[in-house]
Amino acid sequence: MDKNGKQPALDTTTFLRVQKWYLLAIAAIALTIVIAQILIQQHLNSQLNDSRVINVAGRQRAYSQKLVKEALLLQKFQGQSQKQEQLLTNLKTTLSVWTTSHLGLQKGNDSIGLPPEKSKTILMLFDDLNPHFTVMAEAAEDILTTNGGVISPKALNTLLENERPFLLKMDAIVNQYDARSKEQLKQLKLKEMLLFGFSLLILFLEIVFIFRPLSFQIKKTITTLLESQKKSDASATEIKALFVEKERSLKELQELNFVIDNAALFASIRSDGTVVFISKKFLKLLEQSKSALNKPLSEILTLDEGQQQYLREILTSKRKSIRTEEIEITIKEHKKLWLDVSIIPIHQGSLEQSILILCSDITQRKHNQLKIEELTKQNYEESIRQKQLQASQIVEGQEEERKRIAKDIHDGIGQMLTALKFNIESINLAQQEKTKEKIEYLKDLASDLIKGVRTATFNLTPPELQDHGIFPALQKMTQELSKLTGKNILFENKAEEQIRFDSLAETNIYRVTQEAVNNAIKYADSNYILVTINFKDGILSVTVDDDGKGFDPKVLEEPPKHNSEGGMGIFFMKERISYINGRLFINSIAGEGTRITINHTIKEELLHGTE
Repeated sequence: MDKNGKQPALDTTTFLRVQKWYLLAIAAIALTIVIAQILIQQHLNSQLNDSRVINVAGRQRAYSQKLVKEALLLQKFQGQSQKQEQLLTNLKTTLSVWTTSHLGLQKGNDSIGLPPEKSKTILMLFDDLNPHFTVMAEAAEDILTTNGGVISPKALNTLLENERPFLLKMDAIVNQYDARSKEQLKQLKLKEMLLFGFSLLILFLEIVFIFRPLSFQIKKTITTLLESQKKSDASATEIKALFVEKERSLKELQELNFVIDNAALFASIRSDGTVVFISKKFLKLLEQSKSALNKPLSEILTLDEGQQQYLREILTSKRKSIRTEEIEITIKEHKKLWLDVSIIPIHQGSLEQSILILCSDITQRKHNQLKIEELTKQNYEESIRQKQLQASQIVEGQEEERKRIAKDIHDGIGQMLTALKFNIESINLAQQEKTKEKIEYLKDLASDLIKGVRTATFNLTPPELQDHGIFPALQKMTQELSKLTGKNILFENKAEEQIRFDSLAETNIYRVTQEAVNNAIKYADSNYILVTINFKDGILSVTVDDDGKGFDPKVLEEPPKHNSEGGMGIFFMKERISYINGRLFINSIAGEGTRITINHTIKEELLHGTE
């Protein structure tokens, strides 16, 4: 019972009881775990120190033997100054480490990680060992200080006589270290067993004094709950009757909560459109006063008669679902506003319907949309204009190419055909000598004519490109241009195999490479041009390097101009590469040359095979 005479709740009493015992049990288990960890960590630290001490102590035996061995080697190599000097240095190092470790085992040494020795038994063993150590150290010092490295028999005999006693007594010390470590481990195991037993005892007490009583308490609680459920069922009928009466009040409260939680611009109207309530912020936005509340909401919202008629229809029509709509309204001084309106029907128990109006001012958003649409239209028109400009430039470029081909045929092939015709007509068989000369001239003219035809057809469509692919076509192009121009135009094929690609890709890459080489010949004043092709990891790459005069890369940022040095040519190169979804890189330094790189990713399905 509490102070008021009431019985505490079942869950409260059960929780407090379980909480108290669980806290005690968990605290006890946690304490045993902490103590066990402390003991284990202490033992591990002690084991690390003991391991270091045992290691150094065992090493002392080896160093004593090494000291004697180096003294014997000094005696053996007397007279060999270089070998003797090396042995003296080794002996000095061995003596220094041996002495430092010997003192560190007794008094401690931070530099080699040795703690001071506290065991009286081990210190007594060191006291017994020290005379042998002292005479051996003095003998070694005597050897080191002797002029010329001459070993006295006395010092050597001292080392040999004390070596075995030193080793035996050092073994006893190491055994004592080992015995001490084992004893510490034995004590740790005993402590761990005691802590383990204590933990098991705590678990047993938890089962007896916590879990078993708790199970009985839960059983009792369930019984009490079942009795309470019967009482609750009896009260359900009364609650159901009260629920019907409170439904109307609950709906009004829901309406009010919905308005307060979700909108600042809100109003409530009757089914005929008259206003029940409208928020102050809504009136301020509409630039209306409270005196306007005697009018229908449609007339308060807008001054435009057409908008009023539309609002009157949607506000007074009966509906069962929520309607959301964006509506433009006109307020004072012909100011236009856009509202996002939600019309929510509220059906009351008396079958009467009221309407809740929730609004958001979206005027700024509408203005932004209009600006975006206008900008989009401008961008579209600009894009169309750019496309039309590019199309006209392409058509003009094609027309210029046709004029150039016609000029080449007219000035070259046409003139040679005319000369051929006139020379054939002027042949007089009666004049054999002149006839022979004209025939020889006609042969040379026919050869030039054939060469001109081959050059024209090669420039139009090289047969190697159609028959053998991009690799032989580029090689043939460099050879022909090198012969025609007299420049060093070389071709390097780094691809492991010659593969045929899609004809559209091959044609465009060939034309772009041809344009790059022609630009290097015409405008760069270059003497050396290298065309390199490679195909690796699905990427076809063509590089054109020249040693010409180069140019400022900023020129490429300007719009292309007709008859400029490579301006329209670079424009068409970019258009061709873009058409096959490739990439074109142009790097140039004035006075040092230019590099043009063409990269095109080849899909597997476009490969035609290998040759």
